[in-house]
Amino acid sequence: MARAMYDYTKTILKKVSFNSELFCKELEKALTRLLPHEIKELTIWLREFTANKPELYVCMALVKK
Repeated sequence: MARAMYDYTKTILKKVSFNSELFCKELEKALTRLLPHEIKELTIWLREFTANKPELYVCMALVKK
């Protein structure tokens, strides 16, 4: 169950990646719910996931806070 929220977050982010505004909102929610080590993992995943999606780069600023 420890990975459930992390996996759920990735699923949601994939589903809303068509809209950068929704993506940012969901990412903000995830950052309040995930554990610190999960946020580090998510950051790595986000770099990979957004590599070819420049419209989502704006949201990466949320992770760097």
